[in-house]
Amino acid sequence: MSSRDEYSIAEDAVGTAGVARRPVGSAESEAAGRRWWDADADDYLAEHGADIGDDAFVWCPENLHEDTAELLGPAAGLAGKRVLEVGAGSAPCSRWLARRGARPVALDVSGGMLRHAAALNRRTGVAVPLVQAGAEHLPFADGSFDLACSAFGAIPFVADPRRVMREVHRVLRPGGRWVFAVNHPMRWMFPDDPGEHGLTVVQSYFDRTPYLEVDGTGRATYVEHHRTVGDRVRDVVAAGLVLDDLVEPEWPEGHERVWGQWSPLRGALFPGTAILVTHRPG
Repeated sequence: MSSRDEYSIAEDAVGTAGVARRPVGSAESEAAGRRWWDADADDYLAEHGADIGDDAFVWCPENLHEDTAELLGPAAGLAGKRVLEVGAGSAPCSRWLARRGARPVALDVSGGMLRHAAALNRRTGVAVPLVQAGAEHLPFADGSFDLACSAFGAIPFVADPRRVMREVHRVLRPGGRWVFAVNHPMRWMFPDDPGEHGLTVVQSYFDRTPYLEVDGTGRATYVEHHRTVGDRVRDVVAAGLVLDDLVEPEWPEGHERVWGQWSPLRGALFPGTAILVTHRPG
């Protein structure tokens, strides 16, 4: 992983002074995530708001939409379903769900992101409930939801993803589906560069030491955690969930959008996203 120089405004706001590699616990990781996304929310949505939309459900930079993928099930079957979106950001996925008759709740650790979500609720007229909390401790009763989803939200940034899986299992009703998209684990080996430099392996796939940016005191200002494909599967299974599918979206022909490290060049050679489709047994 390389420093994300395109995020210089947020880095200045949180005081990023350098990069480190060391273990990071849940509390430090969550605090860093909250500060980072609070600082970066305005710029992130100014750059990517048009890509994710106000009320669209886009799973990944490969432009896979839930309208066609139906990873949560047929759209016609969403009406009346209670759905938890984990790491919702500005909550476009939850608004998409609400427009199809579902009853979503959008959860995110960042007040800055939820501020944008509230503004979009008002602008679109779709009043999605918003909850600020970390993904490792979901503030909901057991069996509260029929479905849960996360499109690149929370999971890559938590220190204990297995706890998240257990929490989702807890709040799902028996038979409930949980679908989440993350950076494809093999991307960990390459620099965060959409060009030719991003095609060279620079570190071991098996090195699970988090990527960490720190301020002058060594406090984390940004943390991203790595899990191998096997780790992701074991996290799901250990939580009592059943893995139904592992989707690796291919880069679509004619899709020229560069989004961070994602690009047509890299997308033609290896996957950028992994989407795990799971359910809580009935």
